[in-house]
Amino acid sequence: MAAKVKHGGGYQMEYRQIPPPDYLKDYIQYFWTLESGDTQIPSRSFRTIAEGAPGLIFQSPEKGAMYQYGKKLPHIFLYGQATRHAEIHFGGAFSTIGICFYPNAIKTIFGYDAEELTDGCTCLDQEAKRDGFLLSEQIADAGTIPEQIELLSSYLFFMLMRNNRHEDKAMQFAITRIIQSKGSIAMKDLQTELQLSERSFERKFKQYVGVSPKLFSRISRFQASLNELRFGRHDKLTDLAYENEYADQSHFIRSFNEFAGCSPLQYQKQSLEAVENFYEKAK
Repeated sequence: MAAKVKHGGGYQMEYRQIPPPDYLKDYIQYFWTLESGDTQIPSRSFRTIAEGAPGLIFQSPEKGAMYQYGKKLPHIFLYGQATRHAEIHFGGAFSTIGICFYPNAIKTIFGYDAEELTDGCTCLDQEAKRDGFLLSEQIADAGTIPEQIELLSSYLFFMLMRNNRHEDKAMQFAITRIIQSKGSIAMKDLQTELQLSERSFERKFKQYVGVSPKLFSRISRFQASLNELRFGRHDKLTDLAYENEYADQSHFIRSFNEFAGCSPLQYQKQSLEAVENFYEKAK
């Protein structure tokens, strides 16, 4: 899928969504690219939204750097579950590749507890160098985006093969049930199905997903309502709130503010979403 996203100021960004290779389709939802050659804009601010999944971002070094909370981010970094909204700043021109993983990918692919990266990120170059990969340099030197994605895929497959002992079918089942229910399934029902105590279930879920089952359910409910808002499936916020089992409209708005950083109406009127869960405010 490809699209040109035109900002109110007239400049364009080009967004592409690319399916993963078959050997990674159980771990990666999709690759995405976002590019802009506009050097007239000194900086651009994007807001991330809690989406219930970790990810990866590579920013071409020759196109500048990314910043968060005034701190320069690595050119390639892995980020964990977000429990709140955040902002990332780019220079005017940029060329970015991202990966949207499935919720349990950090533990499954990289082997360490997902909770370590919740609301944070880590430089992937440092991890890759220990295994003989000069990841940022190799990706930057690749001639085309497909070649860059192939390099990333090869590295991730290497990590997956090394750490495949960390895959857990029970946690995958729990994640799927929560998402399918739009966050409404009772935790006691899941615990019973998995034959786990409440303490064991929560501990294991945090290891694989990075947040508690209850918080993941709340984010899943928010994401389900956000998708309905994107596609205009309800004329009234009250209907949308009740459809997604919020107590009332006020409850829905509070939850939306928590995870998106704005109200539903502000999101509709003021945001320009170039990539799902990653949007630039219209100026």
